[in-house]
This record gives sequence, C-alpha cells and structure tokens, in this order.
Amino acid sequence: MQSSFIQAYTLRLIQYRWWVILLSFVIAILIASGVKNLTFDTDYRVFFSDENPELLAFEKLQNTYSKEDNILIALTPKKGDLFTPDNLAAIEWLTKQAWQIPYSNRVDSISNYQHTYAEEDDLIVEDLIYQAENLTPEAIQRIRQIALSEPRLVHSLINESGTVTGINIINQFSQQNQTETPEAVYFTRDLIEQFKEKYPQFEVHASGITMLNHAFTEASMQDIQTLIPLMYLFIFIMLLLLLKSLSSLIGIVFVIAFSIVTAMGMAGWLGIALTPPSASAPTIIMTLAVADSVHFLISMLALMKRGYTKNDAIVESMRINIGPIFLTSLTTAIGFLAMNSSDAPPFHDLGNITAMGVGFAFLFTILFLPAWMAAMPVKVRANLDPDHKDTMTKLADFVIKRQKPLFWGCTLMLVFFAAMIPKMVIDDNFVEYFDESVQFREDSDYVIDNLSGISMAFYSIESGEPQGINHPDFLTKLAQFQDWLEAQPEVVHVNSIADTLKKLNKNLHADDPDWYKIPNQQDLAAQYLLLYEMSLPYGLDLNNQINVDKSATKIAVTLDNLSTSQVIDFNQRAEQWLKDHTPPVMQARGTSTDIMFSNITMRNIEQMMSGSAIALILISLILLFALKSVKLGALSLIPNLTPAIMAVGIWALTYGVLGMAASIVFAISIGIVVDDTVHFLSKYLRARREMKLSTPDAIRYAFSTVGHALWVTTIVLIVGFALLSQSTFLVNQQTGILMAITIACALLLDFLFLPTLLLKVDKDPIKITNQNSLEKFAPPQETVPKHSRKTP
Repeated sequence: MQSSFIQAYTLRLIQYRWWVILLSFVIAILIASGVKNLTFDTDYRVFFSDENPELLAFEKLQNTYSKEDNILIALTPKKGDLFTPDNLAAIEWLTKQAWQIPYSNRVDSISNYQHTYAEEDDLIVEDLIYQAENLTPEAIQRIRQIALSEPRLVHSLINESGTVTGINIINQFSQQNQTETPEAVYFTRDLIEQFKEKYPQFEVHASGITMLNHAFTEASMQDIQTLIPLMYLFIFIMLLLLLKSLSSLIGIVFVIAFSIVTAMGMAGWLGIALTPPSASAPTIIMTLAVADSVHFLISMLALMKRGYTKNDAIVESMRINIGPIFLTSLTTAIGFLAMNSSDAPPFHDLGNITAMGVGFAFLFTILFLPAWMAAMPVKVRANLDPDHKDTMTKLADFVIKRQKPLFWGCTLMLVFFAAMIPKMVIDDNFVEYFDESVQFREDSDYVIDNLSGISMAFYSIESGEPQGINHPDFLTKLAQFQDWLEAQPEVVHVNSIADTLKKLNKNLHADDPDWYKIPNQQDLAAQYLLLYEMSLPYGLDLNNQINVDKSATKIAVTLDNLSTSQVIDFNQRAEQWLKDHTPPVMQARGTSTDIMFSNITMRNIEQMMSGSAIALILISLILLFALKSVKLGALSLIPNLTPAIMAVGIWALTYGVLGMAASIVFAISIGIVVDDTVHFLSKYLRARREMKLSTPDAIRYAFSTVGHALWVTTIVLIVGFALLSQSTFLVNQQTGILMAITIACALLLDFLFLPTLLLKVDKDPIKITNQNSLEKFAPPQETVPKHSRKTP
C-alpha cells in the first residue's frame, strides 16, 4: 500500500463523507445486533477448561456421590440463645420450606438431623427437633446437649457455643440452563425475607457454592452498570479539556461506541458467554479505541495550527499515522490473543473480544473518523511562529542535555525494581475475589467467622471391592486419616462414615460409651449400615458419603478461610499422608472447588508466560520487519518489556501479593505498551530517513509531533484502567491497577529512557531513502499540495 493510495483513499472519504458516516452506522448496527445473543454464564466451572485435571477429578467425585453445589443459610438469634421454643420452631419451619428451593435435593439442619439411640433392642432414628413449639424445657435441654456434643454437627451446622446454626441445601443443577442458578438464588432470597418477616428475632446470612456462582454474575452486571458510564464521563471530560475541540470529542465518542457494540455484537454472534473477566472487555476496548483516535486527531489539529486547511490536515494526518496505528492495533491484538494460552476460558473470551474491539477501533478510526471530521466544523488557533517551542520540545531538549544521568538513573531504577520481583507472593483466595460491598462476601465472611468454613476438600477413598467399606481394616485406616485431618490447624470439621458407624456401634450396645469405636466384624458393620439406611427418610440417605456398591466412601473436610497456597499445601500433606499410611488402593487425590481455584492461578501463570513469549516473538518480528533495522528492532524490545517488570516490582514493594491477575497482565501489557514505542520510533525514523535529521534533532521532532498524543493517550489509558480497579471483582481490580502502573511506566521510559538509548545506539550516518519502512505510505514530498507543504 503506497502513500498515494492512502491520499487518494482519504480524499474519497472526504468527498463522500456523509455516505461514509451512514455506512459506518449501518455496519455498527448490523454487527451490534448480535448483542441480543449474549448470555451470562453463572457457573464457576466456566473458569476451567474441559481438560483441567482438577475439574475432571471433581466431576468424577460428583458423578459418584451427590452434587456439592449448595446454599448455606446461617441463622443467628439476636438475643443469643438459640435453644428456645420459638427459635427452634423457626429453624424447623425454614428447614421444611427450604425443600421448595428450585433444584434442591437435600436439606440438612439441626432440626432434621437423624439422631440415633437405643431403646432396648431397637435402634431409633428420628429428627432431632420435632414440633418445637410443644417442647418442654427438659426436652430443649436434651436437644442442646445432643447438638453440642455431636461431632457431625458441631462446626458444621452449629457452632460450639450454640449461638449460630446453619441450614445446608444441596442443589442438583442440570447445567444445561443458565437460569437455574438465578432461580435458586432469587427463591432463597425471597424465602429469607419471608423468614425475617415471620421470625424477626434472627439475623440471616446466605453463602455456599450456588451463591458464589451467582456472585460472579452480579459482579459482572455491577461493573457494566457502574464502571462503563463512569469511565465515559471521565474520558469525555479529559478529552474535551486536552483536545479543546467538541467535534473531535463527538467523533471519538462514536468510534468508542462503534468499537464496543460491534465487538460485543460479534461475541454474541459467536456464542461467547459473558463472565466477570470478559465483562470488562468494553472497559478495555474503550481505552484502546481512544488511543487510535487521539493520534489521528492530535496530528490533524497540530497541522491545522501550522497553517494546513482542514481537509489537507486530514489527508496528511492519515498519511503519517495510518501505518503506526495499524501496527499498534496489530501488536495490541496479538497481545490480547495470547490470552488464549490461559487454562481459564473466561480469559480466552476477554482476549478474543478485546482483540475484535481493537480491530473494529482501527476500522472506524480510518473509515468513520476522517469523514466525520471533514463533515464537522473545526476551529483551531493557528501558530505560525517558527521559533515557538512547545512543552514537548522543551522536554526533548532536557532529555538530550541530561542524557547521561537519565540513562544511568533509569537503568538503576529498572535493576532495583527487577530485584524486588522475587519478593512477590503469588496467592489468591476465591472468597476474596469479591469486594466487601458484595453481599456474598459479607455473608461468607460472617459464616466463616461464626459458624463453619465454606472451603472444602473431598477425598474419595476406595476399598477395592464391593461392600469393602465395611471391612474393619479399611474403617480403621479411614478413622486414622480422619484423626490426622482433625489434628491439622486448617481443619474446621471432618465428615466421615466412620463417625456414623462408631455411633451405631455404641447405640446397638445399649448406648455404652465404651463401644464408640469401629465395629470389629465386616458383616456387623454392614448390618448396622443397612439398618440405619432403612430408617432414614427420603432425601437424607447416605448417597453423599458412600457409592452404590459400597466400595468407596467420601471424606468431606471443611477448611478455615485459606489462601490458594495454603489450600495446595494442605492438600499435598493430606495426599502424602495417604501415600505413607494406607495401601495403594486407598490413596486418593483431593478435589473441590477450592482446590480447583487454588491450582488454576499457578497453572495460568505458567501457560500465560509461554503464550506471552510467543506473542513477544511475533511482535518482535513485526517490529523488525516494519523498522527494517535489526538494531532498532532489538532496541525497541527494551521499552516494550521493562514497563511490566517495573510495574510488578512496584507492586511487590507496595501490595506484595498478586493473584490470578498476574497471569494476564504481562500478555495485555505487551500489546499496549508497544503502542508508545511504535509511535515514537515512527516519527523518529521519519525524521532520520525522510528529513535526514541528526539523532538529537530526530528525537526533538518525535517529541514535538507525537509527544502530546502519547501524553493524552497515556492519561486516558491510566484513567480507564484505574477505573477498572474500582470493580467489585478482585481479578479486575488487580488487573486495572497493574495496567495503570505499567502504562505510566511505559510513558516514563519512552520519554526518558528510549531517547537516551537512541542517542547511544543510533549513531550511524544518515541514509537517504525515498521510503520509510514503518511509514511506507510516505509520498515524495512534491506530491503534497503546494500550499500545505509544511512539515509537522
């Protein structure tokens, strides 16, 4: 593509400007119609690929036993005493009503806990609380004693002081319909409101995996409803102040709007479901679309200030900017597409949607924006003083004059921040993915502090034969593993079939406490279990603990509020204990949503690093080809890589802990920070190759022509990503803050470090050339209209 073609293309845009504007609207509306197909995926499993080993293990566990998606309702009497007739009647009422929650297939509480005891030769199995309003004080005291001494209840469905209790509802979702989780959550919330109205003496909190699923959706919706309007407001005010042109601002607004709606429309047409990470795509697209538009507009306005007519300024701005804008759009898209190497599909979607948005932003910047500016009135104050020095030229003089201290100062600064990176701790906590303003986070924190943990680890222990779980040797090893688990500081509660068999053994020996131990005969244990199972009511069977042929049993471990590294450490110790103390058939792999989330962070970082390395190689090859200089292409990698290193070093010094955001920031930053370097080098090379200026003068030219645009786009990008840090979703928060720091570092290094590198490296004699590789659209100077042959 030659410069003469670009000029002819731009002149056609100007000539048919109203038709081009109409065409842009038609394209945007047609593609944006796909938005109607967008859905929100409410399942936490969306964070895991189909091949994820932890997900496969978890799915196998749930297919063997019952599902683990649950809603946990915590009840706290405001007067503190749980064991009163009214309070127990309230628990009994809510337990019965909870069966009506959509997709519920099991409800457990202290009310319907199946208490067992002996009555002569009979085993009695009955609800612990029945018709509470008629209970005598003696009966209530007995219930209190049983509830607070039963290991299967304490720290699970009641706290040890008896002031908080819980009702646990297990949900059986088909996972075929995205409305299932919201249905269950909304019904639960309505039920809680009814409960509060009927029994106002209770404080109520709701947590659990089902509530977690829905919290992801609510976090996405809150970001969409609050962050995007707020970002629009900030960016529009800033652009109006910086550009001082209303028509330019309106043009940018349209480019942003077109880019967002077409990207989201394409996502709808492609069947991409939104999740908290991918829901932030419009926010990111908005900031990137501004960058393309600003470079074109600032060059155009600067040319008009120097005497060009509006149409000539549009043509010349297109000529000198379309190459760098295309190159930056390409490298940015490559950076975001590198997110497809992540193990978490939502980051694939974020990368793909944003890459599409970048492509559409480029399209509308070179199609709609020139036509719009040609159609709209634009007024600028001309400044024809050849001796006038703007702020950027003064900055260039300062950098050239102070090149040595700036070079060594930046070098030492980069070395210092790079040395801080090993201090960074990679860690996460999936409950803390949500801001404290999110109801799920508030309720979960309360449950963790006052009732039980919500983090779990499950171990499916195989016996190797049907009915094998009844064998005394197997049960003894199982009980030993349970004892080890309960001794661990991270463990809040352990639920095992061993406890049930110990209790049954005691019951059937006249409730003699000395018989609270594992039955010593396999057929005896089998008879106990059969007798017990036949006495259980519908919905409260043992399918959540033992498989169909009784060859395996599940141990459910409730954990304290642990970070990802702590969960991984605990699980590794548990698996190692099984390897060291049990036969091979009993050795099991731990699984749960917590274990899945804990492993995905480190796996994501590893995979994203390899994806980012591939993106970096591609971007480097593109820059080498575009610059037609191995030396400058290699040099450009320094300001492209160091901003992320510097940002992570700053984060290590300030926050110290980084989670899943660490796995995507490097990939995103590579594509974005290249923009500044490309635009600066493009103007520098124009001055060196086309205008035959010396290195210092070429640096001054680059500062004077692109410095203002880099400053404006950087401010816009920083504000955009800083607003993303206000998200209620932690991954988006950390990504926003890190990217804002990275982009600020990129501008600092491009203004203060890159020029000093050029002064040291690019000392070759000036080569006269008719064509700049990066600006390969540049025409011979005589093709520019005579009245506008003023070099910007």
